[in-house]
Amino acid sequence: MIKYNPKSWLRLIFHQYSRETFRKTLPNIFVLTFYVSVFTVLYEIYWEGSLEVNSSVHSLLGIVLGLFLVFRTNTAYDKWWEGRKIWGALVNDCRNLALKLDAFLALEEKALRRRMCDLITNYPKVLKEHLRDNKVGKSLVDRQNQLTDIAKWDHQPNYIASKIYQEITSMFNSGKINGEQLFLLDKEIKGLTDHLGACERIKNTPIPYAYNMYMKKFIFLYSLTLPLGFINDFGYWTIPVTLFIFYFLVTIEFIAEEIEEPFGLDENDLPTDELSDKINDSVVEILLSRVNRPS
Repeated sequence: MIKYNPKSWLRLIFHQYSRETFRKTLPNIFVLTFYVSVFTVLYEIYWEGSLEVNSSVHSLLGIVLGLFLVFRTNTAYDKWWEGRKIWGALVNDCRNLALKLDAFLALEEKALRRRMCDLITNYPKVLKEHLRDNKVGKSLVDRQNQLTDIAKWDHQPNYIASKIYQEITSMFNSGKINGEQLFLLDKEIKGLTDHLGACERIKNTPIPYAYNMYMKKFIFLYSLTLPLGFINDFGYWTIPVTLFIFYFLVTIEFIAEEIEEPFGLDENDLPTDELSDKINDSVVEILLSRVNRPS
């Protein structure tokens, strides 16, 4: 995710992301440039004055297209914002789980605290890679060798959630926590899987295919007909005017495509790496700071 100062106009205008977006649209711009250039040259040489097109038609179509793009962008942003809220709730649940365990477990339970710390801190790390269709193994912190079988699992977040439940159940059976404490811990552990399912829903539910297809067709066909509405008024200036409008429309569509699946590594995706590190630092401080402190 790009960090920026929203008050710095010049940096935003000339930011590198604008160049990256332009690079992505370049193949489409080349095609449209060729078409508009050929049409404009032929018109100016052979057909000048022979076309009488009312530009109000394009104005009306532009309004309709604008409404479609607003809906498209809002839908994509809703998914991006929902993903951010889910990861914010994940941060809270991990912290609350660590705080409750810190209160319930004696300081002498150093090995148990380290096991729970590793499980909680590894969960968001595994989750973010799972949402990117990656698997993790040796990169995890596993001081108690409790995640040795994780590479065998296709759904690795479920593996860690299962391990957490096993540890909590073992604490209850051994008398280290009572029934009320077990009930209190269950809310946060259940929340981990709830957040996982919500993230998977966002990732695996793109905008309906028909809507996406017709949106791109509409933008392309609208741009192809723009020279008909501009040629009598702008002449050869029809070429840059058409390209500018096309670039503006396609850029909005590209942004929507990027943010509707917010868990990847694109510039505008959610900072899941940073959030995972934040969870790690918080949980380690809560569960292990007093244990590691010299007596």
